[in-house]
Amino acid sequence: MENNLQVRFRSFGQYGIYLAFLIICLVLAFSTPRFFTVSNLLTIGNQVSINALLAFGVTFVIITGGIDLSLGSMVAVTGVVAATFAHPDTYPVIVPIVIGLGAGLGIGAFNGFVVTKSKVPPFIVTLGTMTIGRGLALILSKGRPVSNLSDSFNFIGGGNVLGIPFPIIILIVAFIVCSILLNKTILGRYMYAVGGNEPAARASGIRVNNVKMWVYTICGILSAMGGILLTSRITTGQPNAGAGFELDAIAAAIIGGTSTSGGTGTMTGTLIGALLIGVISNSLDLLNVTSYYQQVVMGVIIIGAVVLDSMGKKS
Repeated sequence: MENNLQVRFRSFGQYGIYLAFLIICLVLAFSTPRFFTVSNLLTIGNQVSINALLAFGVTFVIITGGIDLSLGSMVAVTGVVAATFAHPDTYPVIVPIVIGLGAGLGIGAFNGFVVTKSKVPPFIVTLGTMTIGRGLALILSKGRPVSNLSDSFNFIGGGNVLGIPFPIIILIVAFIVCSILLNKTILGRYMYAVGGNEPAARASGIRVNNVKMWVYTICGILSAMGGILLTSRITTGQPNAGAGFELDAIAAAIIGGTSTSGGTGTMTGTLIGALLIGVISNSLDLLNVTSYYQQVVMGVIIIGAVVLDSMGKKS
């Protein structure tokens, strides 16, 4: 039987992120009056949107017991591809969006196919795809930024609706869709089953390979959404964009309670994890603290989240 200490660790691992997020926000509210202004909160949401989209995708993957290190490269490739078709007076804005999403879908499906058919660990497969993707972005752009994008395309990352930045609207819609997919569909239940005990899931008739194909493909599509948002925001398709984005996304998922051993995780937790990263970054700027400290803080939080998860699983 579990002792009281183990139960407390498990409970904190599940709900501690929400308490930590609330405490940090309250501390910042008293530390700097600019934190809780509407403009600053919208700025945080706008900045967090891309990382949150990537984090939603990698949450699916981690829940099934996998990992995806190619997120940043997919942001670069899909951004360059979308920008190539987003010049003024060429194609309607839907064309670069669909082609960019299609590129992300293709890379994600490739990851899933290699992982399921070769039995090579996802870490190695996606590490290879990360390098391939970065090379493809440079090849397609000829090593130069793809600029001169249409106003309608630039609106995706830089426009607003009723005073709300459009990326925040995309983030909210993506969060709702991903939450429904994870919590209200058969595929979502299969994800938890595969990550919790893959042999048992296979024995019960679940097509494990199909589930993994789906999660890597979905992750690719969400990464492409992040790539399109970033390209639109900076108004150029940068072949070097997205460097290190995969680490922030994985950090957001883990901080939000997604277990590195699979079988556990929520989209709400991941969203809070992404917001926590954004709030810390924003607060350091407001408090005039050098951004170098952010990496130290993030590392401590990640280690703490993994330790709590590990201790909560001990029996």
